[in-house]
Amino acid sequence: MATASASPSLFLRSSSSCGGRTNIITLRSSHSRFPHLNRRHVKKSLTLTVSASVSVSNPELRAAPDDLVSSILSKVLETDGGVLLKSQEHKEVAELAQQLQNYCLNEPVKSPLIFGEWDVAYCSQPTSPGGGYRSAVGRLFFKTKQMTQVIEAPDIVRNKITFTALGFLDGEVSLKGKLKALDTEWIQVVFEAPELKLGSWEARYGGESQVKLRITYIDEKIRLGVGSRGSLFVFQRK
Repeated sequence: MATASASPSLFLRSSSSCGGRTNIITLRSSHSRFPHLNRRHVKKSLTLTVSASVSVSNPELRAAPDDLVSSILSKVLETDGGVLLKSQEHKEVAELAQQLQNYCLNEPVKSPLIFGEWDVAYCSQPTSPGGGYRSAVGRLFFKTKQMTQVIEAPDIVRNKITFTALGFLDGEVSLKGKLKALDTEWIQVVFEAPELKLGSWEARYGGESQVKLRITYIDEKIRLGVGSRGSLFVFQRK
């Protein structure tokens, strides 16, 4: 995580447009036959009809993004953050993420949904979250147990990787950073030097680092982000 490399379109479809026109014609005809039916009654009836149609359609509007979210989670969970996926499977995840972008909130950076505790469920580049600990060589010595990110209001980010070293020694690497919104989609996080805990031993090493990430989708379950170097991240809310 320390080295991370970088308007919904809703379509309402009338269930019976012809029926809608018939109702309007009928109401106008009734108005001409019965002068006591004024325009207020006609307008009220039409409003009720339209409201009912929208209410019935609303579950369908959420079906597409919900299905996409379920599909992308089914592909990335239990894959060691994406390490176990093959090339074709990475492409399938990327395609699902591309489709979900169409349902992203306007100005996701300003949404309170970004706050909370997240699991780093997937990254298209395994070394982006965790650096050398997640490299091919690093994974021989460090078995990742969990990768998490906590975003606290108003601007605190805490990243943590917990692992087992050499098969028996528990350890973790944590970073604390400050979040800054660059625009309505892009954020920048400047991290302090990482802290390493290995058994009872603790130390800080290195220096400050920073990442930039574009939020491409967010809801109550997941958050998608693309780093400045093109890495795709899938965060699942804990």
